[in-house]
Amino acid sequence: MNDKPTAIEEACMTRGLRMTDQRRVIARVITDAQDHPDVEELHRRAAAVDDRISISTVYRTVKLFEDAGIIERHDFRDGRSRYEPVPDEHHDHLIDMRSGTVVEFRSEEIEQLQEEIARKLGFRLVGHRLELYGVPLDRKKD
Repeated sequence: MNDKPTAIEEACMTRGLRMTDQRRVIARVITDAQDHPDVEELHRRAAAVDDRISISTVYRTVKLFEDAGIIERHDFRDGRSRYEPVPDEHHDHLIDMRSGTVVEFRSEEIEQLQEEIARKLGFRLVGHRLELYGVPLDRKKD
């Protein structure tokens, strides 16, 4: 494994969290994920690096990271909580209801429209979470 600390590891150290070898492995697995894995998938990947990592260790570590504001939990209507590092820049999600694939995207038009709606209703928008759910278009019928 790379010796350079990940952003998650650095955030843990900044917050005074003790970084055990197992937490370090889990932090790196989350950082390296190109998807939004659930705890079971995080455990599978972490155990491939260190087979001493138990599922309960992954659950505890994920909760610790989430409570510290280092990772975000998402519930994409599939009955599983999924995780990603807190992003540097805001993005939204499009979830493929067939495969469960999560596509991250950003749209200035959507961001501006949300600001406008909040303003019209007498609010200053301080945050939001947008999740779009869909199925792939049948390209044969297009």
